[in-house]
Amino acid sequence: MFDAARLNVFRAVAEHGSISAAAERLSFTQPAVSRQIATLEREAGTQLLERTPRGIRLTDPGRVLLEHAEAILDRMAAARAQLEAVARAEDGRLRIGSFPTANATVVPRAVAAFARARPHVELSLVEATSSENLPALRAGELDLVVASSIDAGVDAGGLEVVELIDDPLLVALSIDHPLARRPRLRLRDLAGETWIEARHADCRRALDRAAAAAGFEPRIRFGTEQWVGKQGLVAAGVGIALIPGLAIATAREDVVLRSLQDGPRRRVVVLLPSGYRTPAAEPFVALLRQEADDHCVACLERARLDTLVH
Repeated sequence: MFDAARLNVFRAVAEHGSISAAAERLSFTQPAVSRQIATLEREAGTQLLERTPRGIRLTDPGRVLLEHAEAILDRMAAARAQLEAVARAEDGRLRIGSFPTANATVVPRAVAAFARARPHVELSLVEATSSENLPALRAGELDLVVASSIDAGVDAGGLEVVELIDDPLLVALSIDHPLARRPRLRLRDLAGETWIEARHADCRRALDRAAAAAGFEPRIRFGTEQWVGKQGLVAAGVGIALIPGLAIATAREDVVLRSLQDGPRRRVVVLLPSGYRTPAAEPFVALLRQEADDHCVACLERARLDTLVH
């Protein structure tokens, strides 16, 4: 194996054509350069340089080694530059896991802002429930996960938790629903309603707990996993549903959203490994938090949930 430092000295001698010029270029003494070349020749097992009255000339083995030395040193310089770029979060990759409603607004905006600021970082996104994404995070297959705290399968033990949003769950009504003109509602006002909820979704679990606290059991007659289907059923007037605040931007014009004074809420958090993490994770989380703050303000202004009357 050839020492990279000696290869660098050898290249400098070949480029400058003399021991003295190479020594000056490298800020070495001439004897130090000569010793490095002599050691390199012993490692190579052959003469690499020929000393002539006009200076240094490469032997045939010297020309062969110089070609490889230049490739090796250039590759090492490229590796060093890339490592420094990764450390500055200007290169590398960032693998994100998130759940569907977060992917409706905050996450894509943060991804777009991050891609503009750091275009050489390779971004990828996996959409799944929080409990499905966590094993991938622990296995090192994801670099961070945006998670909902009301997903029953989430165990954040051993992970760093960064608070993102205290997300209220709103009630969606058809525009001609009798309660649609009331600016404020309590959960008990909806005790006699027919609900639309997925069987195992986190909104269903939140509804069950909140309704029990309000003294009733929700009558769930229609089940659909996706918010698109929920909206269609709500707009048709066959029932009502909960919608996370994160999904406000996707609401249809023929659906009314109302805040619930005693309604359930959920913590949306970012989960990170407690040990090593990619340098790109921290700046991405900062963008997520900014986008989350902006989203909350924009949605409240857009919906005016406490005063809007259709």
